[in-house]
Amino acid sequence: MHKHLLATAATALLLGGCSLMPTYERPAAPVPATYGASAADSAGAPASAPQTLAPPAWKDYFTDPRLQQLIALALDNNRDLRMATLAIEQARAQWQIQRSAQWPQIGLGANAARAPNSSGNLSNTYSVGGILSAWELDFFGRLGSLKEQALAQYLASEEGRNAAQTSLIAAVASAWLALQADEEGLDISRRTLATREESLALMKLRLDVGTASELDYRQVQSLTEAARVTLAQQQRQRALNENALALLLGQPLPPELRASLPGSRLIEVPSMTALPAGLPSDLLAHRPDIRQAELQLKAANANIGAARAAFFPRISLTAQAGTASSELSELFKSGTWAFSPTLSALLPIFDAGRNQAGLQAAQAGRDMAVAQYEKSIQSAFREVSDALASQGTLDEQLRASQAQLQAEQARLRLAQLRYDNGVASYLDLLDAQRSLFSLEQAVVQVRLQQLQNQVQLYKALGGGWPAPEAQALL
Repeated sequence: MHKHLLATAATALLLGGCSLMPTYERPAAPVPATYGASAADSAGAPASAPQTLAPPAWKDYFTDPRLQQLIALALDNNRDLRMATLAIEQARAQWQIQRSAQWPQIGLGANAARAPNSSGNLSNTYSVGGILSAWELDFFGRLGSLKEQALAQYLASEEGRNAAQTSLIAAVASAWLALQADEEGLDISRRTLATREESLALMKLRLDVGTASELDYRQVQSLTEAARVTLAQQQRQRALNENALALLLGQPLPPELRASLPGSRLIEVPSMTALPAGLPSDLLAHRPDIRQAELQLKAANANIGAARAAFFPRISLTAQAGTASSELSELFKSGTWAFSPTLSALLPIFDAGRNQAGLQAAQAGRDMAVAQYEKSIQSAFREVSDALASQGTLDEQLRASQAQLQAEQARLRLAQLRYDNGVASYLDLLDAQRSLFSLEQAVVQVRLQQLQNQVQLYKALGGGWPAPEAQALL
């Protein structure tokens, strides 16, 4: 009997290698082989000779010590990232549960009973033994397919966490740069408002002595209030941006970092390392969200195998082995030993189309996963292309804006000299002041866009994540 049981189990394990899962093939990437000439030219690199290097680690890319401190705080305290990490633990537990279904569940049972015997007297019965409970022999790979599905979902949750971390790093960097831009804009607005308040006081004196018209006074007053409005708007935006950064950090902005913000100038922030765009196919290895989508596709593919196996018999092995005696002290000495294996099979005959519907649902789920995988690739391709296309144009825009700023500064000096010498009207001076103020704010925003574009390119290229070795398990 023991030999028969061992032979049955060995046969089950051998046939357990049979799987009805479709052979997985990675879908072709629905994007061009290169990013295009316009994007490559904007990035300053030829489209025909891409490099295949991964972006550096975030500590090597974001070299500002203050920003590194903020990113470290966010990685430790951000609640979204924490939930993504807990999702990994949940998926790992589900995989372990599904994996355990392939192995027999053995328990120990004991029983004590007191009942009348055939002569009408009360007698005791004691028993103890091991129980093998309904071990499904995976002849058609149903359990194996479910295990592969759970494993793919587990690995996908890890990639989801990596994608969340990449997005978090980019969001913190962009928010910190925006906060520095706010400080620089506020400094410009405060200086402009102070200058216009002085001009307004001077113009009021001139109006009182009759050397200036009320029109000149009202024009200066209008510009002064406009500067005050801009200052209030920027103060509100700075507060909102700091709140957004605090949410990303999972805590308020550290006081020492807040104290370092006044006097910030984005033009002094060093540009980040130039990143090789590589080939579009490199995104398949470097982007965790694409790897996550592919793992979800593998999970959906494995689910088809489980749905196909549902059409075939489900065979289970149950066994009991133990001893029984009327005396507890004699249970293991002179008790009656017994071993009873049971092999059962359940063949689906009529299920009202349940199994067929399950297969169709699994196939539709696989098709949806394919579409999601292709969409992830297309979205990644566009993000890289957009960042590359913006890179060169923003550089040129910043150079032109800085040159225009220098010209406006010279124009203001000349307008002031002409007005002081009675050659030009005060309207010309006000127009020069207004243009300079607007351009100073615009230069700050262009520089912010340039730096944030470098952040977005880093994120779009995958954030420096290496291809995980864990996927070799699939």
